[in-house]
Amino acid sequence: MYGPVPSRRLARSLGVDLVPFKTCPYNCVYCQLGPTTRHTSERAPFFPVAAVTAEVLERASASRPDVITLAGSGEPTLFAGLGDLIEGIKAASDVPVALLTNGALFRDPEVRREAALADFVLPSLDAGDDAFFQWVNRPVEGLTLDEVTDGLVRFRDAYRGRIWLEVMVLQGYTELPQHLRAIAARARRIRPDAVQLNTPVRPAVFGFVRSVPEERLASFCNLFEPRAEVIAEAQGAIENAPFARADAERILALLSRRPCTLEDVCTGLATVAPGTLKVLEALLREGRVSERLRAGRIFYQVKRHGGSGAARSTAP
Repeated sequence: MYGPVPSRRLARSLGVDLVPFKTCPYNCVYCQLGPTTRHTSERAPFFPVAAVTAEVLERASASRPDVITLAGSGEPTLFAGLGDLIEGIKAASDVPVALLTNGALFRDPEVRREAALADFVLPSLDAGDDAFFQWVNRPVEGLTLDEVTDGLVRFRDAYRGRIWLEVMVLQGYTELPQHLRAIAARARRIRPDAVQLNTPVRPAVFGFVRSVPEERLASFCNLFEPRAEVIAEAQGAIENAPFARADAERILALLSRRPCTLEDVCTGLATVAPGTLKVLEALLREGRVSERLRAGRIFYQVKRHGGSGAARSTAP
């Protein structure tokens, strides 16, 4: 569990990590968490539902987030207790529940039923044809883009909550007009309440991944129905949050979720820069954290060992 942290889409979000690190049916080229280490579409009861529910409710009561976001260091719908967890949270809290998902498992009626318990569902769609889907998202063997799209269409037919569809746009690849038009056509079938264009701004798995300038992203908005919006990085500190002591374990927990700049860490943990930088420098010396320059900004990330999934560096 992490946060509350400022979210680009969900204000002050209390994140709930429901799967072991990098357990996912995808192995996306742009992932900020590194290569998928457990590439699977099999659901499992990774953690006791009662214990997770109690911890979420305790943290939500203490921190008063705007939303509880079910996410994970991978794909949260792989958690077999997802439905029971959402029901437990909603029975004891009035904080809205959001599900951040890649949508890969929505071909399963049980996953659709459980996901429909959330107040907001935020799936992703990064490709318009199967060749690019296989290259960008690198799904488990046998999974096709048509299956993913059809699952999301079936979910939309039954779900009465809000669906915000995220499209990750990659410079030189999916930003090309023919690919964006194909993505937009699939998005129209899904009928989301909102379409949100994003681009990788943090260090990704593979060096060839580049972000698209915001003004270029904005030029694509009219391709989508409803008209897409560009989602930007969260800015500024958490409002009304007292400054906390910079703590190594809290910083590592945040960095295990995503690479962060010094400003990101201070904003996410409500700490001040001098003390936070001191802890980061100590973690660098200890070899627990590494730093990486991206677009003139220094990002810190947890050092990990092992992993799998070499990239194919050429697009279809």
